Amino acid sequence: MESPIIFEKRGSIAYISLNRPQVFNSFNREMALSLQEKLDECNHDISVRVVVLRGLGKAFCAGQDLQEAIDPNGPGLPTIVNEHYNPIILKIRHLQKPIIAAVNGVAAGAGANMALACDFCIAKSSTSFIQAFSKIGLVPDSGGTFYLPRLIGMARATALTMLGDKLNADEAERIGMIFKSVPDEEFETFVETLASRLSEMPTRGLWLTKKALNASFDNSLEEQLRLEGVLQTEAGLTYDYKEGVNAFLEKRKAEFKGD
Repeated sequence: MESPIIFEKRGSIAYISLNRPQVFNSFNREMALSLQEKLDECNHDISVRVVVLRGLGKAFCAGQDLQEAIDPNGPGLPTIVNEHYNPIILKIRHLQKPIIAAVNGVAAGAGANMALACDFCIAKSSTSFIQAFSKIGLVPDSGGTFYLPRLIGMARATALTMLGDKLNADEAERIGMIFKSVPDEEFETFVETLASRLSEMPTRGLWLTKKALNASFDNSLEEQLRLEGVLQTEAGLTYDYKEGVNAFLEKRKAEFKGD
């Protein structure tokens, strides 16, 4: 049986591909646990400096495989949420390098919210995002109720989650839900160019930036200012900081090592 996750490294870029195209890359337990494993692998591999998460076939991810969800011998909804999706979202947010969601086709349910949890969400202009939970009487999971109000405001988040309407990629970009909607024919090149650019940047500094952004959801201004000071001190001790300053003073391109 073919693996539900295809993993590939090209230089310092890791590609994690969801590989259940026959069911639009909907998640079952095997795929969820395999994705967690690959995210951990990328986090601990110092040679990986950026991660691209994508789907194979026509879809990015249609969310949960409902056949598994209703199987009386299956894991059940509490396990699916607590052991599959919650750890994936936390691993994405605690990944110490940038992660790009390359949304090549429809992203629905948990698949949509997983894409929104990534540092960069890039979508083909022909695709759409769907908060499909209400159509089967469920509640948005995988961080949907956390990120959507913060990205697009409570009114839009309420409408999308309760009505379950499709949102095309151009509109998703316009309202600030995703970073970029890209014409289909330019999509692959755009993603590869962005990944390559990020792979040449100061990885440690990017992680500390992400750490500060994560904390900003809960901190007061005073707490956030203190954290910025702590993280700035840590960033100032890195090789890449010294290299960046020297390159600026010497009017040359910096050659960052990621540490």
